[in-house]
Amino acid sequence: MSDSNSQRLSALVRALISGYVDSYALLNFGVYASFMTGNTTTGGLHAGQANLAAAGHSLLPIPFFLLGILAGSLVVRLDQHHALRRISLLVAAMLAVAAARAYFAWPGWLGIMLLSSAMGLLNTSVTQVGGQAVSLGFMTGDLNNLAQHLAQGILRAPVVQSRDSRDTHWRRAALLGSPWVFFLAGAVLGGALASRIAVWTLLLPAATLLLLALLEPAAPPAGQAATAR
Repeated sequence: MSDSNSQRLSALVRALISGYVDSYALLNFGVYASFMTGNTTTGGLHAGQANLAAAGHSLLPIPFFLLGILAGSLVVRLDQHHALRRISLLVAAMLAVAAARAYFAWPGWLGIMLLSSAMGLLNTSVTQVGGQAVSLGFMTGDLNNLAQHLAQGILRAPVVQSRDSRDTHWRRAALLGSPWVFFLAGAVLGGALASRIAVWTLLLPAATLLLLALLEPAAPPAGQAATAR
């Protein structure tokens, strides 16, 4: 498998996990683990209605999401050759602890802190496929860039920093559509399984990341740390 295809597969699996965990967090805590724009809007809405407790609950994931990105960015800078594996193991461990939180009925705020931090970390793992920047946990950026590539393709504009003759705006648009499809599939799967396997729901993405960490060769992660919206 080529490096580009390996990067794409790695990004797609992680986008699916992001959708899965976001769905779980919304269902169980009423907040998003990855979608900070949604949390900001909800928090602002509650604050405008003078419901400060609800506003604080909605805004709680944001500092921990940022903390996860900070931690992931440091891992990437300090140990590029093993960063992807280390981040996968860290996120897997945090999801396992979040599953234990559900089993032992620990406070919900602990679950929010764990999941938002884990998704911040995960968003730093794969941020580029080939020459195209991608997002794993927030789809607005991917969809915006997808539409931009479609427009450039219609105009037959050249691809900036094209890697080869096959690197077209149409291929990049298709590449950017893939994470959205997998994120959506993950959200569907997370919602479906949450009602069936309950407290064990988060063990599936944790096991998947553990498997990825064991299978992936030591190599620099694709790109630098993503920024939160």
